[in-house]
Amino acid sequence: MLLRDYRLIRLAHVNDPATTSVFPGDPPFQLTTVATVERDGFYLQYVQQGEHTGTHWGAPVHFHANEAAADELDPEDLLLPAIKLDFRAQSEAHADAAVTVADLDAWVARHGPMPREAAVILWTGWESRWGTERFANADGDGGMHHPGFSVAAVEALLARGVLGRRGALGTDTFSPDVGTDATYAVSKLLYREHRISLEVLANLDALPAQGAYVLAGGPIHRRGSGATATVFAFVPRAKVD
Repeated sequence: MLLRDYRLIRLAHVNDPATTSVFPGDPPFQLTTVATVERDGFYLQYVQQGEHTGTHWGAPVHFHANEAAADELDPEDLLLPAIKLDFRAQSEAHADAAVTVADLDAWVARHGPMPREAAVILWTGWESRWGTERFANADGDGGMHHPGFSVAAVEALLARGVLGRRGALGTDTFSPDVGTDATYAVSKLLYREHRISLEVLANLDALPAQGAYVLAGGPIHRRGSGATATVFAFVPRAKVD
């Protein structure tokens, strides 16, 4: 198919100091106007943020010092066929729900084989919580609660080649890990295998269950742990028109 056969959809939030949800302990997102058209003849803002602010992707070095940093990945690592797991009902019923191997098998039974070297994107419905305390969904002890992938499910995706030589886990929450897992077992497993994560995604209602591609952009910093990103989906027009 040609590029004209695809529609481009943005899967990223707009960062705004008033609304951007930041992972607990990360630096706040700040915008400072340093030049105006009236005063300086041009408009410019100074941006202060962590590399994992808002919609972003994480590189293997994020949890493993000897693995690839953002500037060491290939461009092909950031352009992947995508599948979407609709996990909204489970997430609504239980904030700590985790995708199981049975959930993966149910997707295959309904949609067919998963592509190899793909981005497996979890649609939990968490986007509706963006900009509120319900996004982190912390309990009285500060522990977060949001859905994610189980280790067993990620091991199955690796074994089946869905997360092949390259691949990604994606989510509309802070992390592909279940929020209660302070060890980040899923992220560490993913990054150890030279894969990336796409986090705090938006507009997943516009992403079909299969047939689309995702492209993660963003600045590439030297030894970057990832990048704030405008993630785009290339969706076949036949699936959206």
